[in-house]
Amino acid sequence: MDHAESEEVLEDLAYYRTLMVNVGFIGKAGSDNWILVDCGIGHYAERIIEAAEKRYGSTPPQCILLTHGHFDHVGSAKKLAHHFNVPIYIHPLEMDYVTGKKSYPGGNPTVGGGLMSILSPFYPSESVNLEDWIHPLPEDGSLPFLEGWRAIHTPGHTPGHVSFFRDRDRTLLSGDAFITVKQESVMAVFIQHQHVHGPPAYFTPDWREAERSVKKLAALNPKTALTGHGLPMEGEDLQHQLSELALNFKELAIPKHKNKLH
Repeated sequence: MDHAESEEVLEDLAYYRTLMVNVGFIGKAGSDNWILVDCGIGHYAERIIEAAEKRYGSTPPQCILLTHGHFDHVGSAKKLAHHFNVPIYIHPLEMDYVTGKKSYPGGNPTVGGGLMSILSPFYPSESVNLEDWIHPLPEDGSLPFLEGWRAIHTPGHTPGHVSFFRDRDRTLLSGDAFITVKQESVMAVFIQHQHVHGPPAYFTPDWREAERSVKKLAALNPKTALTGHGLPMEGEDLQHQLSELALNFKELAIPKHKNKLH
């Protein structure tokens, strides 16, 4: 097994990167009250468990929160839920995609940007079935076991995509509503140069909603952001770049041929 260890963002927030996507750990190291956010791609369950054990010992998370149901965020969910024996929560509009009832649209190779886009039709888009563990998030935006945090519905990338926000210090887990790497490019993913980008274009079907979601998150003026893809960002760089993306979303995020339809 490869060496697996989380990277700390804040005292009570860390992440572990599963090849190309981040999983989040909310809770101080050694705490017996922590939450796992997203589950990475398939075949990473053992490494996620190893990273969790190094931070929290043998204590399982209180639950697993999913930002959405794409393959790179739920790939190891079934094994992790079984290992930890904990419930998984997702937005009600995502439920059909994680209970075997609906599949997402396939990847769109015409969005440009690099090899990741070209290969996207071959990425898994079929529904997973987590019905033994999955529950809908509360409709009031509260989060199970996480006082002081709230779920924010940020659709566009998927119908029930959510981001998680803590108001007291403006900490944001944005999932794929916006990310900090140009995910369409293999080279950018490899280098991990930090810069705020829109959601992965090859898997984003609704650009109007995606733009509204970015504007909603920019209005929160987050101080720290852990995104689904890319390195964490904080402070003025994050706030400036996110504001710029919100103001110029059509030019900066939407593929040119989609822009004409927007």
